[in-house]
This record gives sequence, C-alpha cells and structure tokens, in this order.
Amino acid sequence: MCGIAGEIAFNGRTASQEAVLDMMGAMTSRGPDGRGTWHAGWVALGHQRLSIIDLSSAGAQPMVDEGGVAVSFNGCIYNYKELRRELEPEFTFHSTSDTEVILKAYRKWGDDFVHHLVGMFAIALFDPRRSEVLLVRDRLGIKPLYVAELQGKLRFASSLPALVASGGIDTSIDETALHHYLSWHSIVPAPRTILRGIRKLPAATIRTVRSDGTCHDREYWKPSYTRRSAQIGWSALDWQDAVRDALRTAVRRRMVADVPVGVLLSGGLDSSLLVALLAEEGQHGLSTFSIGFDGAGGDSGNEFEYSDLVAREFGTKHERLHVSTSEFAPSIGHAVGAMSEPMASHDVTAFHLLSRTVTQHVKVVQCGQGADEVFGGYGYHQPLASVGRQEALAAFSASFVDHRHEDLVRILEPEWSAGTDVSSQVLASHLDAPGADTALDAVLRLDTHLLMVDDPVKRLDNMSMAWGIEARVPFLDHELVELAAACPPELKASQGGKGILKDLGRQMLPAAVVDRPKGYFPVPALRHLEEPFISVVRDALHAPEAKQRGLFRPEYIDSLLADPNAQRTAVNSNVLWQFALLEMWLQRHGVG
Repeated sequence: MCGIAGEIAFNGRTASQEAVLDMMGAMTSRGPDGRGTWHAGWVALGHQRLSIIDLSSAGAQPMVDEGGVAVSFNGCIYNYKELRRELEPEFTFHSTSDTEVILKAYRKWGDDFVHHLVGMFAIALFDPRRSEVLLVRDRLGIKPLYVAELQGKLRFASSLPALVASGGIDTSIDETALHHYLSWHSIVPAPRTILRGIRKLPAATIRTVRSDGTCHDREYWKPSYTRRSAQIGWSALDWQDAVRDALRTAVRRRMVADVPVGVLLSGGLDSSLLVALLAEEGQHGLSTFSIGFDGAGGDSGNEFEYSDLVAREFGTKHERLHVSTSEFAPSIGHAVGAMSEPMASHDVTAFHLLSRTVTQHVKVVQCGQGADEVFGGYGYHQPLASVGRQEALAAFSASFVDHRHEDLVRILEPEWSAGTDVSSQVLASHLDAPGADTALDAVLRLDTHLLMVDDPVKRLDNMSMAWGIEARVPFLDHELVELAAACPPELKASQGGKGILKDLGRQMLPAAVVDRPKGYFPVPALRHLEEPFISVVRDALHAPEAKQRGLFRPEYIDSLLADPNAQRTAVNSNVLWQFALLEMWLQRHGVG
C-alpha cells in the first residue's frame, strides 16, 4: 500500500522529475516508510512506500527489472506467493515482494498479466521495448488512480490534491460532476472528478499510453449479473455454502502480510462475519477496533453493545474509541483535508479518527465495506426486488436520488447548470445495458461497479491512508463478487436485505448481532446538526470564497440555514451538510 505518481511526456519531450516530487510531497502519509524516484527521458515515476510485504530495501520502488521494465505500484497482490512459484522456473527473483511478481508476470503474459493478479492495485508500468506506459486499476477500483492531461504530457497520482500540487492543472469546477455530486449524495463516478482538469481511471481498466500521446483504454473484467446454467439447480443451502467458501477464501487471502492484521469491527453483520471467519482460520488474539459518538436528535451514537459481544465471543483484543461532540468538531477539518474529493457521507470523519487509533496498534486491517452493495443490503435496494426490469430506473431514482434535475435548476446559479439531466442519463445507460436479468440485478451492478467505487471504497482508502493504514476489503474479492452477481437476487433481497449473509451469520455469530435492525456507522451530530456544527456550516457557505464562486442561489442556502435539519435526502442524509461539505473541501484545498 503506497502512493504512486508520474509524468509521461510526448513527442520527444522530457518528463519532469520536479513535478513528480511535488506530487509525492503532497501524499507522504500514503507512504511514510520510504520514497523513490526513477527517470528515463519521457517517463518519470515516483513512489511513497508503506512497507507491508518484504520490509527490506529489496522491495523498494520504483522497481526496474533486467529488461528495463519499470513499475510503480500501489496496493497488495494477495496471490503473489502462488504466482511467484509459477514464475520461478523462468525468472530469477531478487526480493520477496509482490511488486517484483508484477514485473515478472508482465514479462511472461504481457498485458494479460492483470488477469493473473488477485488483489487491489493501481499500477504504472513502463515498457521501453514497446515504448508504452500501462496504467492499470484493479477490478473494483479499490485503489485510486487520478490522471491529468496537460499540453504535451500526462500526469498521474494516487490522489487528486497531489496532481493539483504539481501545478498547471485546470481546477475549475466540472458542471456535470457537480450535477452528479448533488444527485447522488456526493458521488462523482469515474472518469470525472469535481475538477474539470482531473479525471479518474475507471475500475477494471488498462490504459495504454504511447510516446506520441495516443491512448487506448481496455476494460478487462465485467461479471455478468445473470444466472449460470451450471448453478440452475442449486438450493438456498448450496448458495450459502458457496458464499461461505468464497468469503472464507477472501478473508484468508487478506491475511497475507509481513506485519500484523486487525479488523475494523463496527458490531454489524459484515465485520462480525470477518472476525468469525478469521477465528476459524486460527487467528486468535486478533486486534479489533470500534468507534462511537455522542448521540444527537434521538439517534444513538454507538454500537458498542454489539461489537463488545463479538469481541467477547471470539476473544479479540478490542479497542473502543468514544469521541465526544466537543472532540469531534475540530477533527472535521483534518478529515476534509484528507479527502481526495469532497465526500459528504457522515462517517468520513469517523473513519479518519478510527484510523488514527488503529495506527498505534497495526498497519493493516480488514473491514466489511462493500457487503451492502454486493449483497443488496441497503433500504433503497428493496423496491427493486418487486418491479420489472424496465422499471429499474424509475424505482432506483425514487429511492436513491437526492435532488431531481428540476430541483437543481432552482438550487444552482444558472452558469453552473449542466443544461440537461446528465445524471439520469448516466443511470439509464448503465441500468439498460445487457447482462443483468432483473431490475435488482441491474441496480446491484450499477451500485457495485460504478457508484460504490466513489463512495465507501474511496472513503475507506482516503481516511485509512491519511494515517498510513492499509485497509483490505474481503467482500470485494473479485471471485466473491462474481459469485454474488450470479446469485438469485431473491436470496440477496430477502429478510430486508443481505438475506444470504444473515443466514450465514446465524450459523457463526451470536443471534443478537444478526437479528436486529440494520445499523449505521453512526455520527449523529452530522445527521442532526447542532452547535458547533451549524456555525461551521454557516461559515463555509458565507465565506468570501463561496460568495465569489457563486455555486448556489443565496435564497436556497438561506432557507437551509434557517432550519438546518428540515431537509433530508432519500437516504436520510442532511441536505445542508452536503452543500456545506463541498464548499469546505473547495476552500480547504484552494481549488474551484
């Protein structure tokens, strides 16, 4: 797990090492254990290292092999030992790192090396023989990769602010991205970002960049959300067994490390299942971590009752972090500073604070992110279980979308209007695509492969890496996702969502953890705004920068401030916080 950066210069130009160093300096927290650079004329690579596998200098990056192929890599290849054994008859290894396995895999299989990798990764690989650079992102987009096209060059980095720090980037606001942000509770899916001059490499994509500046993208993985003939006769118990086996494999894979691995234990079903499976694997005395807050607006601020129950059941070394409202407020600015993009989810600051505690104990954690998207656990999935395939767009929009296009026309100043309903157009394109049998299949595909990447996945990466923590997500193991995609949707939608996981939980966990209302990583103070948060919001929206930018109609903002908790989104988030967070992020990072 690390931070990578680079510049590719075209048509005989020389890449700037200074720009690469500027980018690396803006993301030192992603790799506090070392720094490396490499330069070969038109390509310059940089790497900030967080040492997890092969802690010696032999594992340092950028890494160059005997043939001059160079790589800078962020992530973890969980099957690197198996791949190494397969490659050793043909190649000599000089380290025990997963990075060197990537180099040898590319030497053997070329562009198809990515099909052999199991893990999370963002890779920049330079091949001097082909005069090409490959930019690669893992199948579920767990590791980020931002790109910016400038005159005669292309830059890339693990974070958006790192690219901004390199200079010369167009930091004006993208109106289409703004429409997405306000439509989908701050989600701006790839390839866009909130800034016009910076884009994201989509998940499951290989981009080939040539020395003349031409590029080609290839999507290398796309599971089908249809029923497989080989599984037609499976019973519900057959599916439970298959999911349990796949999840057990996913958890086992993510124990690979040369340092201890812990678990973020919220007390919910997903993280509790991980602890139970790790206990089955013989991981006794596992370190687990939970966070809780003061209540607000009638909402409880913690789920310690359930996380404590799981910790006792499996004998973990459990750390509870309770954060009072007075302690929480000053932390918001630090969390905003750690965001690669504006994220209005209430639990972003919670993950930031929890990661600060975790870093005092371990450098790697597993967590339950992605289970809701993959197995249909959210309330907005439920309406899709009972409508026809052609009704997917209307049903999903009614239960998910924050602001309709006609509302945004009244909210935004005219110069920031996207003109047409660009967000509905994106949803329709994805939902109508072939390869999904039912409306729920189509929505789970949309959620897992487009929206999730830029909501919980990005949130976890940004907040954990702000403290040099590698967070691993077993529920996003690509083989488990493939299996879940083929699973009959009624098994996922049953029991109020995640029915198949709940059945597994009843076999492995205390009943109280499974048979209770769905929880939420709770930060009540940002759902029900009180002081000092109302002042924070008002200051952001009335700041000189906000007035000069003029994104929102003043009368609309004034109406929100007059009653800060009156307006909620379809998923029960605070509308005022969504608007304020965008301004806070733009001001904190000096962009837009």
